[in-house]
Amino acid sequence: MNQFHRFINLLLGVCLIGHGGAAAGAQDQATNSSPNIVIIYADDLGYGDLGCYGDMPSVTPRLDRMAEQGARFTDFYSAQPVCSASRAALLTGCYSNRVSIVGALSPAQHYGLNHQEVTLAQLVKQKNYATAIYGKWHLGHHPDFLPKTFGFDDYYGLPYSNDMSPLPEDNPGSEPKKQFPPLPLIAGTTAIATSPDQSQLTTSYTEHAVKFITDHRDRPFFLYVPHTMPHVPLRVSSKFAGKTGRGLYSDVMAEIDWSVGQILDTLEQHKLTERTLVIFSSDNGPWKVFGNHGGSPGPLRESKGTVYEGGVRVPCIVRWPGHIPAKTVIREPAIMMDWFPTIARVTGCQLPAQPIDGRDLWPLLTVPGTKSPHDALFFYYRDCELQAMRSGRWKLLFPHEVGSTEGIVLGRDGVSGRGIRRQIGLELYDLQEDLSEQRNLAESHPDVVAALQKQADAMREELGDRLQQKIGKAVRPHEDFPASTQ
Repeated sequence: MNQFHRFINLLLGVCLIGHGGAAAGAQDQATNSSPNIVIIYADDLGYGDLGCYGDMPSVTPRLDRMAEQGARFTDFYSAQPVCSASRAALLTGCYSNRVSIVGALSPAQHYGLNHQEVTLAQLVKQKNYATAIYGKWHLGHHPDFLPKTFGFDDYYGLPYSNDMSPLPEDNPGSEPKKQFPPLPLIAGTTAIATSPDQSQLTTSYTEHAVKFITDHRDRPFFLYVPHTMPHVPLRVSSKFAGKTGRGLYSDVMAEIDWSVGQILDTLEQHKLTERTLVIFSSDNGPWKVFGNHGGSPGPLRESKGTVYEGGVRVPCIVRWPGHIPAKTVIREPAIMMDWFPTIARVTGCQLPAQPIDGRDLWPLLTVPGTKSPHDALFFYYRDCELQAMRSGRWKLLFPHEVGSTEGIVLGRDGVSGRGIRRQIGLELYDLQEDLSEQRNLAESHPDVVAALQKQADAMREELGDRLQQKIGKAVRPHEDFPASTQ
């Protein structure tokens, strides 16, 4: 099976061809032919958790400075408000439903990302990039589905979420979670520890990232740092415990900010700053049900697990001095899978033959007044339900059931509150005038609803919608683990 996967990966690397127009795979003369790429990805970080997004006083000075040195998106979206799905979208350039990775994979599930998909790491292998991931993977935990089979040269981290452990760390006083095996810490394809000290994860990921940059400073590299934090259970090293005076969540955020600073300082030390595109974002909104151990959606409604803005709108900061103007604020909508074709453009790599959903963001990053490359964005959650979409200023939610935190007593100190199930109707919001999604305009704007419904129907034909018993014509399968290992 391993040999087969290596053959498929090699074949894909050889057979990649242009897709989506000549501009998508081309380079501007202004861009470096082989810039380094660094993606730092927080877990469950909220829209309001960074100083530059409204959290004051700020505990994230390095991220705030990064935003001053580059571009900050105000309307940037995760493809789904949940872990595995959003990561699949980032790494493949596709809606997660297109590649059949939905929800959050658990250790009990015997499938992962299909090896016929092309990841960002495999994309840049066209240009002989060194590649590494240090942090949370969450796209298949069996050795044949870990990062090294998807184009990454090195891997160190957790295969899935840090609460998928028999230890009741995220809910003190509760019984052990017998459905989970011991949580492994993996290097390459080997578990080097179980139930690791999670207070050391942010530090160890950072140390690996700094060493990788130093070791590969003389060749182009792609570094992906998907932090475990601030997903509960929250853990922080002794050097940051109590540092902010604002509680454990803020201490965790301060340590992530430190980690970003270490990476940026290492780039500067090796004179790589002007040669490196750095992206910081989050996989989805905050896990608000945990109260003071969950993050803040800021002015946005709801949180992780919902398709209200608090679940899908996330911070996104981008820096590349000399290429992306400083102090840029981008208010046009964009989405996580857009980084795939954007990175293809700036590295000169050709996009895969199979369709992707992302759009090139380079004009949006560099040319003032550029409009969003998307006619509409489509947000899925809970398997294959099309629950919401956005087009321009308008956001339409389709009838569905959701776990809500509105009107409940939130959890505290690691103990979860108990969300409620709520039925959502047909809801239309004008996000320019009503960022918090409080005024449903569906009845007063039936023409807008009808136009958006028409766009949604076209997407249902392509990617399906279980709410309407639609099977998508363009969905590609995930891949099952080898039967002998199940």
